[in-house]
Amino acid sequence: MGGSPVGDGTLSLDGFNTSAAALVKRWKEIEVDDFLPDWTWKPCSKMGAPSEVEGYLALEGVYRGCGGSQEQIDENDNSDGADAVACDTWVQSSSDNVHVYDFHVVYSYSYKVPVLYFQGHRSDGQLLTLDEIKHNLPSNSLKVLSESKWTFITREEHPHLSRPWFTLHPCATSDWMKLLLEESKVAIEEQSLRYLSAWLSVVGQAVGLKIPLELYCN
Repeated sequence: MGGSPVGDGTLSLDGFNTSAAALVKRWKEIEVDDFLPDWTWKPCSKMGAPSEVEGYLALEGVYRGCGGSQEQIDENDNSDGADAVACDTWVQSSSDNVHVYDFHVVYSYSYKVPVLYFQGHRSDGQLLTLDEIKHNLPSNSLKVLSESKWTFITREEHPHLSRPWFTLHPCATSDWMKLLLEESKVAIEEQSLRYLSAWLSVVGQAVGLKIPLELYCN
């Protein structure tokens, strides 16, 4: 069930679909901050997989204040829990002073791993540049991008939308996922099912997307 073994850090298409369904279900069960929308499954057909129902995961309409650096945003926050906003400060708002982000998780046939595609735009629909996106990121995400050898951002055509999106290159994903799964306490038969939750807990750090711990922990 759930596709081929993931001992080498890769995932089959069937495993991707099964793990995606598990992530969507788990996201609805756990306590998630109100400002984060639900992950949804976007089905689509593609000639490359005539016998499979192909699709991708989507987290769309995530708003982030863009009034300045992360430190300035935190400084202006009136809450007492400073740690609660240390990783990211996402807000739902219709103000012009926000940027809107969409995140898609797509299966890569070449690398046999999930790939994160993302883009941001202003309230008027104008797409953000990479420099603008980096300016929105909290300091810990910028540190991950600058210090980690596997997190580098490229711009590629979205496989399902045929438009250029930013993406975290997947060339080293299978290597670090193999290590992550080996070090986890997850039973081998459960690894494929929970692959995407574990993967997202890592890649989310690079784009300032805080993932609840409960998503991939018992």
